[in-house]
Amino acid sequence: MVKADDIILPDDYSWVGDWSYRRAMITPNRIAIFDNIEKKEYTYKELNFRANKLARILLDHGVSKGDRVALFSTNRIECLDLFLATGKIGAILVPFNVRLTIQELQYLIIKTKPSILFYDSKLESQAKEIKSKDLISKNIVVGGKSIQNDPALQHLMTKASKSEIDKPIINFEDPHLILFTGGTTGLPKGAVLSHRLIFWNSFNTILSWHLNSEDVQPLLFPLFHTGGWNVLLVPFYHIGAMTILMGDFNPEETLRIIEEKNCTIVIGVPTMFHMMANSPNFSNTNFESVKIFISGGAPCPVAIMERYWNRGKLFKMGYGLTEVGPNNFYLPEDKIKEKPTSVGLPVFHCDMKIINTKTNITVTSGEVGELLLKGPHIFSGYWDEPEETRKTIELDGWVHTGDLAKQDEEGYYYIVGRRKEMYISGGENVYPVEIEELLFKHPAIDLAAVIGVPDEKWGEVGKAYITLKVGKKIRIEDIQNYLKENLARYKIPKYFEIKDSLPISASGKILKRELK
Repeated sequence: MVKADDIILPDDYSWVGDWSYRRAMITPNRIAIFDNIEKKEYTYKELNFRANKLARILLDHGVSKGDRVALFSTNRIECLDLFLATGKIGAILVPFNVRLTIQELQYLIIKTKPSILFYDSKLESQAKEIKSKDLISKNIVVGGKSIQNDPALQHLMTKASKSEIDKPIINFEDPHLILFTGGTTGLPKGAVLSHRLIFWNSFNTILSWHLNSEDVQPLLFPLFHTGGWNVLLVPFYHIGAMTILMGDFNPEETLRIIEEKNCTIVIGVPTMFHMMANSPNFSNTNFESVKIFISGGAPCPVAIMERYWNRGKLFKMGYGLTEVGPNNFYLPEDKIKEKPTSVGLPVFHCDMKIINTKTNITVTSGEVGELLLKGPHIFSGYWDEPEETRKTIELDGWVHTGDLAKQDEEGYYYIVGRRKEMYISGGENVYPVEIEELLFKHPAIDLAAVIGVPDEKWGEVGKAYITLKVGKKIRIEDIQNYLKENLARYKIPKYFEIKDSLPISASGKILKRELK
């Protein structure tokens, strides 16, 4: 009899990275993607065929295992082609934020040294500037007509050999993605996401969120963001479900697609759900197919959730970060209204703890501290940033999230805010999320963001930036009086500024760093 101890598992597996081949074998004719930009369906078989061709193109251009493949594009089917193709040959896909300046892009290119750049034809002017720097030797345009004698990708796909590619040995620990964090406290850092992280996040999500092959989702996150790849796109690919590839976020179009395509799960950031709820089409949209709406990326005010609850739909908050998961929690349906501001319990293969930021000792129930996560879905470190990696990943595998959290007596987790967003006023800790939650509930206030600013007497005090609902007016004194009824005096912002709009990132978050 063979004993378990006698079995030696290899470091490499033939299926690692080659998602398109495996899924095409199982469900070749199922629809994987409906491209709402080009109004075209793609089966799993077709996507595997495209990925094989693109992998051949990469190999023909000298790209090999470990080489970086840069992507500068809005959401397009070619982005998924590149993810699947790089997975086959062990190359590392590096998507760049399309809102970055040339100077910012130059920094990222020098940092990662890509062998080749794929860029969206809609971003021609930025691409020309990148090419003029001579930082990347090979450039291929995605979509539209070829420019500056670059062969169009479709032309290359047509010419590519139909023969099978020679797949290198790919290990679980080999990188597949480098995703740059927002850089709220300095220069962006490239989080290295291995095949291990991508697989285990997908497995955790399918298992803990009860996904199935009949699910349908509109992809609302950009594909330079971990939310674009790992919240649902890759788990859906894993299980054989269908994703609607959306373009730039539009609330009316999203509502139309939810109804027309019978979407079952809709995931976005609070501002997206806020915009959809404010759409004139919101009350008339048929949400019968939707099992649940999930908000992530930032704390979601209960006032937004209530708009969807009032339509008879489940709506809850999630939590994740580029460095771990990003899917880390599951809130049971029967706890949503009982614990609306909770992110829930850990997903199946994930450990977590909350520590005192000064002593590093695990805190007791109800006490606020920094959230640490551990599991097979953690990142491998920051690209070319060994010191930052050491600060973030403990030797025993615990990852510092930089987020403040607490647990209730039943073990449910609550995200209190970013450690770096918390400010200390007169010796007291102030968490902006608590203030913002109240501001969102005011009938005249549309959006709100609170930051800490220096103060000679108290060290730091709060400043609230507010936008008002259409047709609404309010005095600052009225806002202050409203907060005094619900908050301790030290938590009430000293300064208020009413603005026409607040800065929003490409992924839909309010950019507090720009307010600062």
